[in-house]
Amino acid sequence: MSPTLRLSTVILPVRRWHEGGRSQWQRAEELGLHAAYTYDHLAWRAFRDGPWFGALPTLTAAACVTSRLRLGTLVTSPNFRHPVTLAKELISLDDISGGRITLGIGAGGNGFDATTLLRGDEQPWTPRERADRFGEFVPLLDGLLREPAGLTSEGDFYVATEARNLPGCAQLPRLPFAVAATGPRGLRLAARYGQAWVTTGDPKQYEAGSAAESLEAIRGQVAKLGKACAESGRDADELDKILLTGFTPEFNPDLTGGRGGPFESVDAFVDFAGRHAELGFTEIVIHAPVPGGSPEFSAAVADEKLFEQIATQGLAQLAG
Repeated sequence: MSPTLRLSTVILPVRRWHEGGRSQWQRAEELGLHAAYTYDHLAWRAFRDGPWFGALPTLTAAACVTSRLRLGTLVTSPNFRHPVTLAKELISLDDISGGRITLGIGAGGNGFDATTLLRGDEQPWTPRERADRFGEFVPLLDGLLREPAGLTSEGDFYVATEARNLPGCAQLPRLPFAVAATGPRGLRLAARYGQAWVTTGDPKQYEAGSAAESLEAIRGQVAKLGKACAESGRDADELDKILLTGFTPEFNPDLTGGRGGPFESVDAFVDFAGRHAELGFTEIVIHAPVPGGSPEFSAAVADEKLFEQIATQGLAQLAG
């Protein structure tokens, strides 16, 4: 087992801060997890009709009640963010946290983020349009964070005119980007701008694949990342490789019948994590328990007891 494999969590922003929200972030630090992320959405799946708080205010609050834990989004997208305003919020958050922020960033997808800001006669962006915007979004955000004294840029989608972000990030030359991508354009962005790369696996395998087929598909993604890095003159080993769990066939209850899987036991999870560590992954992210659960999401989340066992016993085994 690779001694560099880290274990992190993603905390859905569904709890009021003073009714369990604060304690969940503090507990993640107490358990010794490497990082705690949250989803950056306007609303998400079955949680749309329940509490759902903003990612950046939540991370700001989490930064104030933790001291070691890395914090971040998994992931932010152009669906409802603009690089100029996002950069300003990120330098503030990086300062408040003492330089503990990682920005997970991706092209976005369908769903409430893609439609909430549209007029009734407007259509959501196509995958190509999302990729086009992402291709402009990432370089501009990179420039805004690296050049805090002022940046002017005019693209097809985004404009920045003498945008100032003094004093800049606490982390220099800027806070790290974890770029979520599986297609060629996104992987090129990861290779050029990323300090980490994020995948959830192959969605096709989640629907109808096996664990072995999923592993092979992810192996192919890693190889494509390596090729993109080589074309950019970069060593792929420079990038951390992050697997966000819950979206591979082992977690699909329709395929498993609700039995087994990585959350059957600590050993089962360690075996799952180890197979992906062998592909070069340096960080495995698991979802923190969700209050009240969610029928469509239950297989992706361990119960409270097993979550803590994985974070302690499992983390020790992963490190050993």
